[in-house]
Amino acid sequence: MSVSSITDVHARRVWDSRGRPTLEVEVTVGSGAVGRAIAPAGASTGSGEAVDRRDGGDAFGGYDVTKAIAAVNDEISDALIGLDAEDQENADAVLIELDGTPDKNRLGGNAMIAASMAVAHAAAAAAEMPLWRYLGGLAAHTLPLPEIQIFGGGAHAASRVDIQDFMVMAVGAEDYAQTLDWTAEVYRAAGALMSESGLLQGVADEGGFWPAFDSNEAALDMLLRSIERAGFRPGEDVAISLDIAASEFGKDGRYTLGLEKRELDSDGLIEMLLGWVDRYPIVSIEDPLGEDDEDGLIRFTAAAGDKLQIIGDDYLVTNAERVGHAAGVGACNAVLVKPNQVGTLTETRAAFDAARAADWGAVVSARSGETEDVTIVHLAVGWGAYQLKVGSFARSERMAKWNEGLRIADALGDHGQLAASTLFPWGR
Repeated sequence: MSVSSITDVHARRVWDSRGRPTLEVEVTVGSGAVGRAIAPAGASTGSGEAVDRRDGGDAFGGYDVTKAIAAVNDEISDALIGLDAEDQENADAVLIELDGTPDKNRLGGNAMIAASMAVAHAAAAAAEMPLWRYLGGLAAHTLPLPEIQIFGGGAHAASRVDIQDFMVMAVGAEDYAQTLDWTAEVYRAAGALMSESGLLQGVADEGGFWPAFDSNEAALDMLLRSIERAGFRPGEDVAISLDIAASEFGKDGRYTLGLEKRELDSDGLIEMLLGWVDRYPIVSIEDPLGEDDEDGLIRFTAAAGDKLQIIGDDYLVTNAERVGHAAGVGACNAVLVKPNQVGTLTETRAAFDAARAADWGAVVSARSGETEDVTIVHLAVGWGAYQLKVGSFARSERMAKWNEGLRIADALGDHGQLAASTLFPWGR
């Protein structure tokens, strides 16, 4: 038995940032090294995502995961024991075949991604390396630019505003630590302005302020003021990024803005967004049209793709084939990479590689239901991703990830470099 042969696989119920059950998987290998990983959960989900296995019924609102845990402790454990944790592709192939469904509904995408990530952590532990170094080797030196929510809306804030994420990116910062320094000042300024204006309603699922704006554009105005109040130059020091999450309020090319009580067709929504891009320092927009509105995504990309990062999330669901198709038809120029959307690390990496092959951007992302698990930070650094989206600059399940990035930056020292703006679709 080798030091990296899997000897034990065990799952337990733990809790996510919404107070809902999720599962942690623990993988032990022959050396005694252990890897652990926790499955996150999304609120705004694409129809093509891997399906979480939940119990249903009355307990915990139907969100319990005892069946997913049983799947890990029985079938998945039996299938993985004896495999080499260093062969991630083989372990994931075994999981995929064992499940046997296109959307991971039999074993559960939550059970599978927690097991897959735990295997990777166990292999890294057996090699006595942090996961980022194990994945990237000596070539791992790029630190991703953080994309950080200031205001939360959409499904993350009971649709108080239609747009899901109003975010900032410290595009003018010199290093990873400075991006967080600058964002902390913007976040603090936003809170002060919201309080002064009587608009502060608490925080949303991902830690951004839960606002009481009269229009979606009012949130953009407040975000611009926050950047300026913090002492930064909008667009030069700190730029704006949006997640429209249009599938949450649109279907069949019709979009209903509940806050403003108006309905738009695809062209109307495109016109509204292009107007925002002209008036505000916006460099990135995620899911500008619905996942079922490919023609709209193609038209928006044709109109703005030379000056804007256009990210597919619900439309692409971390799926390599979908990324290849979208690149071929000219819809989007970047992909959001969420491991639990697809169910295994191998499939996640395939989507990431498909984006790179298309000369696209790739943003490694957390979910709205998160935990202290920091795997995605290690994936971003180990794979050389240029951006990382975790949520806001508040709540410990978010800060655990930003702080892990600081530790990795310290470990890299002078060898580490923040992703340069020339690497992004908007900076080329």
